Amino acid sequence: MSQVNRLSSGGRIDRSKKITFTFNGQSYTGYEGDTLAAALLANGVDIVGRSFKYSRPRGIIAAGAEEPNAVLQIGATEATQIPNVRATQQALYQGLVATSTNGWPNVNTDMMGILGKVGGKLMPPGFYYKTFMYPQSFWMTYEKYIRKAAGLGRSPTENDPDTYDNFNQHCDVLIVGAGPAGLAAALAAARSGARVILADEQEEFGGSLLDTRESLDGKPAAEWVVQVVNELKGLANVTLLPRATVNGYHDHNFLTIHERLTDHLGDRAPIGQVRQRIHRVRAKRVVLAAGAHERPLVYGNNDVPGNMLAGAISTYVRRYGVAPGKKLVLSTNNDYAYRVALDWFDAGLQVVAVADARHNPRGALVEEARAKGIRILTSSAVIEARGSKHVTAARVAAIDINAHKVTSPGEWLDCDLVGSSGGYSPVVHLASHLGGKPVWREDILAFVPGDAPQKRVCVGGINGVFNLADALSDGFEGGARAAAEAGFRIVEGTLPKALNRQEEPTVALFQVPHDKPTARAPKQFVDQQNDVTAAAIELATREGFESVEHVKRYTALGFGTDQGKLGNINGLAIAARSRGISITEMGTTMFRPNYTPITFGAIAGRHCGHLFEPVRFTALHAWHVKNGAEFEDVGQWKRPWYFPKRGENMHSAVARECKAVRDSVGLLDASTLGKIDIQGPDAREFLNRIYTNAWTKLDVGKARYGLMCKEDGMVFDDGVTACLADNHFLMTTTTGGAARVLQWLEIYQQTEWPDLKVYFTSVTDHWATLTLSGPNSRKLLSHVTDIDLDRDAFPFMTWKEGTVGGVPARVFRISFTGELSYEVNIQADYAMGVLEQIVEAGKQYNLTPYGTETMHVLRAEKGFIIVGQDTDGSMTPDDLNMGWCVGRTKPFSWIGWRGMNREDCVREQRKQLVGLKPTDPNKVLPEGAQLVFDTQQAIPMSMVGHVTSSYMSATLGHSFALAVVKGGLKRMGEKVYAPLVDGSVIEAEICSSVFFDPKGEQQNV
Repeated sequence: MSQVNRLSSGGRIDRSKKITFTFNGQSYTGYEGDTLAAALLANGVDIVGRSFKYSRPRGIIAAGAEEPNAVLQIGATEATQIPNVRATQQALYQGLVATSTNGWPNVNTDMMGILGKVGGKLMPPGFYYKTFMYPQSFWMTYEKYIRKAAGLGRSPTENDPDTYDNFNQHCDVLIVGAGPAGLAAALAAARSGARVILADEQEEFGGSLLDTRESLDGKPAAEWVVQVVNELKGLANVTLLPRATVNGYHDHNFLTIHERLTDHLGDRAPIGQVRQRIHRVRAKRVVLAAGAHERPLVYGNNDVPGNMLAGAISTYVRRYGVAPGKKLVLSTNNDYAYRVALDWFDAGLQVVAVADARHNPRGALVEEARAKGIRILTSSAVIEARGSKHVTAARVAAIDINAHKVTSPGEWLDCDLVGSSGGYSPVVHLASHLGGKPVWREDILAFVPGDAPQKRVCVGGINGVFNLADALSDGFEGGARAAAEAGFRIVEGTLPKALNRQEEPTVALFQVPHDKPTARAPKQFVDQQNDVTAAAIELATREGFESVEHVKRYTALGFGTDQGKLGNINGLAIAARSRGISITEMGTTMFRPNYTPITFGAIAGRHCGHLFEPVRFTALHAWHVKNGAEFEDVGQWKRPWYFPKRGENMHSAVARECKAVRDSVGLLDASTLGKIDIQGPDAREFLNRIYTNAWTKLDVGKARYGLMCKEDGMVFDDGVTACLADNHFLMTTTTGGAARVLQWLEIYQQTEWPDLKVYFTSVTDHWATLTLSGPNSRKLLSHVTDIDLDRDAFPFMTWKEGTVGGVPARVFRISFTGELSYEVNIQADYAMGVLEQIVEAGKQYNLTPYGTETMHVLRAEKGFIIVGQDTDGSMTPDDLNMGWCVGRTKPFSWIGWRGMNREDCVREQRKQLVGLKPTDPNKVLPEGAQLVFDTQQAIPMSMVGHVTSSYMSATLGHSFALAVVKGGLKRMGEKVYAPLVDGSVIEAEICSSVFFDPKGEQQNV
């Protein structure tokens, strides 16, 4: 298709380099230097998407980050898909593939478009609260379609092939924005010798100077931009970051910058190059030169494609050589917008009329327009646009701003483009990220940054300085001041001269009146991304939502990915008028990071895969691999899950392993258990306060099981701690809880009990742990150790030092299976040699390696809990039927004692740990299955608990489970039921949680 809207000359594009791209399956052409938006407009593409709520056709409005509609899906393959990319910020490249994010069967003919005609009545603000409450039986249907309608783009389903990066930097002065003020600030700061970073979100530096009519020193302003950029490039103390958006302003002058390094080259980065990078910058001083966004006027049907920001029209004409129409009607309340009419006229296009809301404007640009014969209608505005998929006419009428009414019938003007300008809103977003409240200035009808604790300077448009000469001066002074405050010399410089034109004040016009009431007039859109209308805002205030934050949440004003850049000021002005208060009293919403969306890849950087979460291997990992282990991830560890033999699945392998442990002896690699060495004169006292049970009298050579609770009385972790010497203990924790337990111990020692002299060292990696469990474990171990293993010499819950396989070792007689067990702890780098000796000696006993799945079955048969599986942060020791592990008479109130004695924690009918024996011994209850007492109860049924662990036991000859059930300890022998998703129900009997060897005879032999 030919570029029907491309001007024959002009723009900063390279017409010798034609680019082919695809939009919604159709091929188009553009030029190097185009944005995707510019190329679409050049090719006459009117509709780029459909609106969120009403499915109305939407076209391109703006030319930068403030664009609410042209939010597209980019990427030629599934792996390179990027959702929600603004066409106005995406540089055109060869082969670019873009699609609209909504519209069915396509964006031009959308079946949901009927909602755009009746949606005002069917979907007022808050309709979802009012509509989707009843009937209850429809909830699942509601959710299905709401989820389908929600969102814009589509996340890719394949892995991203590109590489991303994070980069930490320090600088003396960080300058945000490279428009006229930002460039001037960079010059001043750089010449002082300060380390300067200059970041701007556009493809090239210059900002408004790239498409302005203004001249500097009598030359095109763009020439000054080239001169300044070349000087900055030549300075070693300056870092220039184009295509880099400063997205967040955080405490202590820490800012994040999202740099798009190769997005302009293709949908994949060239080999060896990074696609995007996050710069994490700590700056001594920050200069905010973010400029201002033009505000649209709010009038009837202002969302029809062909309604655009006045300044955006100039940008497309002057920077990209694109005319988004042939016949322009301009509606404005300020002088600066007249440059659009002049640019349009100079391009040889027809300016049908300029509707100026002011009574008798006489500024320099106004007079220039008059001199060229452009028709100017004063005290007037476009009150309504006509058109379905594109503007065909605009109705211009006289208005009374103060009375907010139309004072004449007006006239319909044939046109295909309506430009509007309601003034300029400083980009205060970054200045607000740390809670700084913007301040309303009546002289410029806009919010500017207020006072803030950050060490920053605001210059140029963000400060309400819009005149070019003043912006340059303000920027240079701000850059010099920032550098001086950072400790560098003050510099002076000569700035280019800009023409100072006479301008008349802007009048306050946010919503253009209509001759019908707002609710009956054609829709007047305030936030086009979320379909928020002026009528919706008025309704919200009538329904009692008076705070600006409440209005925002009730109507979704400013909720979109554009963060209300175009709509917020108009929206709060309409709310203020509706309430009869001033804009200052109404206030503004708070802006938060990120300023524009960031891809998850850039946030993660290289921290993915092993770099994000390192994989940890035990010292015996190679042996496990050699012997065919299947692995599971436990924390960061790779632990053997089970050891299948030829033809075995997991269930048959686990059954074999369980039988081997119960009949003879099994070997488990328990090296991953957390191990914390605790020493100090107050070690006993500290343990007494940490654990629920008593530790004061634990003798050297003995070990004790303990529970830890958080302050709320809920079980946090468990494990066995052994007394190595009077003031020396070795604590074991769960594999996944090792780091958090150590952190917890250190926090309490440092903040709550700094008077206790106790020290902690993680020794998890220092020791390898080989667990021998089963009736023949004593016999096997006796072949490789010099330790006396006699029952009386080495009783249960004690430990001894000696050698195993000729290597010094600590051996603990502890059992997590209910069988006679020994945990052999040896220095990790000797583990493989010791293992080989044990395996050789174990051949006569059919020594069988087993993994975590078998360990889970064996411990569950014994009724031993796993913290995090049988607990969920809401279980006290009493709930687990482990009151025996609570020292209720300890002199010091241990952590969690008060919490577990709260009224709620001692009430009847708390969920308690019990065993479940299915009536059908061959049915295995699904872990997580919800439990009920009455299967005949109507949905939603009263849930009384859930299954925490469930297995088929070869030892017991039937399935069994652990579960938490309301009042379960008093319901022994009662039935409970698990309704499943497929409609079936499993019946089970509540029983003791100890299924195997309830008297503990096996572990004490």
